[in-house]
Order: sequence, then structure tokens, then C-alpha cells
Amino acid sequence: MNKMLMNALGAAAVAITVQAQDKITIDGSTTVGPIAKAFAEYFMAANPNVNITVSESGSGNGAKSLVNNTCDVADMSRPMKESEFKAAADKGIQPVAHVVALDGLAVVVHPSNPVQDLTVEQVRKIYLGEISNWKDIGGPDKAIVVISRDTNSGTYETFEDRVLEKKKIREDCEYVGSNGAMRQRVQSTPAAIGYAGLGFVDKTVKALKVNGIYPSPETVQTGEYPIARPLFMYTNGYPQLGSPLYRFVTIHLTKDGQEMVEEIGFVPVTAY
Repeated sequence: MNKMLMNALGAAAVAITVQAQDKITIDGSTTVGPIAKAFAEYFMAANPNVNITVSESGSGNGAKSLVNNTCDVADMSRPMKESEFKAAADKGIQPVAHVVALDGLAVVVHPSNPVQDLTVEQVRKIYLGEISNWKDIGGPDKAIVVISRDTNSGTYETFEDRVLEKKKIREDCEYVGSNGAMRQRVQSTPAAIGYAGLGFVDKTVKALKVNGIYPSPETVQTGEYPIARPLFMYTNGYPQLGSPLYRFVTIHLTKDGQEMVEEIGFVPVTAY
């Protein structure tokens, strides 16, 4: 009887484990979100027994979700901070980074703006308030409307590090909560300037050259474009080989994964 009970309990434990593996919860970056959603749709079509949910609460919140064990994958458009690794270690979580794509942060303006090219220094001065009118940099006589991502965003933190040199943005700056909101704000505001991931640039906004280099998959891949970054999916430890989670976070290494990354507008880490 005891043996039968132990066998039953063992079978139940296996069933619970399988059930847990059949659900993958993803949270984090709005930049990585489109990649995660494309991968999820692709994976669920091939594996109907696996349910994947994708939330976009920002890179910082993705890290918190992983630390608090409320997600299986944290999408992040920046590397984890030392403080986040420490918080994870304190809770027995071991973050492992999977670089799923490369991205360039495009500096974007309204299509009617005649300005074509800015230096990193000029962009920095605009955001710090040292340049406040487009006429000072070859544009129309209009006050520059400065738009930034929210400070919890990995996109903001990359911009802060690569462009702002960690200096404080001008007080009248407007903040938006996603790359999509950034694009919408810039496309509706002739005097605006903003920045967004490469995959969010379309004909409704104009991407500027920075230091003479246009943001493109080619210039990001070669390292010529000065505002570029890797995009991450973090897991708690390296996923068990062959598990649904392992197969999901390695999609980017496949030919189909590369094609999806390219179609979305980012730069794949593989070349087939």
C-alpha cells in the first residue's frame, strides 16, 4: 500500500512538473516584446500543448518579475544591473542572459523636419536643454519638443548611458511609456525629437543619421552606428535541455528565428 501510494505521489509530481513546463510566462521590455510575441505565436503553433503569455511592463519590471519568480523569461533591452543580480542572488535566482537580437536606437523626428544628421553631442545638448531651437542646428525656427522614454525603460537607460552620459534631462521633457507611444508622439508633432528601437521606425517618422551614420541593420551589425545594443531574454538558470523553455529561448538561433527577427526590424545574431 505504501509503495502504491509512493508511486501515485511520484506520478502526480511528474504530472505537475510537466504541467508547469507547458506554461511559459514572459514579462519585460516593450522593445523585445514584438520578438517575444512572434516567437510565442510560432512556438505555440508548433506546440499546441504549450501556453505562452507575453507582458510588456518595461525592462526593470521584467527583472523584478524574474527575481520574484513570477515569470519564466524576463525580456530586457539592457543588461541586468549589479543591484538586480544581487536581489536575484538573495532569493536564490540565477539570471542567465540569452542575447536574442541586436538593436540600434534611432533618433527620430517628424518627416517634415529638414534636419538630416546630428552628432551624439548635439543630441545630448538637445536633451540637456543646451540647444532648444531647431534653427540652431539647421532646422526651422521652432522650439524643440523633447520626448523621452520613461526612466524604468531599458531603452531610456541605454540612451542615458550612450548619449546623455548619465546627465539629467531638461525639466520640460515629455516621457512616454513605450516605443509605440514614442513613434505616435513624434509623428504627430512637427517640432518633436525622440528615440526608439530600430524595429519601431517606419515611414511615419524620420530617422536621422548620427555622427554621419544612418541607423540600419548593417550599421548596427558592423558597430558603425554609435547608439546600438544587444537585446536579452533572461531565465532563472540555464533551461533544461530539450524542455519547452529551452526550445523557446533558442528560437533566435534557428533560421526561422533569424527571419522573424529581421521581419520585425531588428538585427539577428545568426546568419544563414
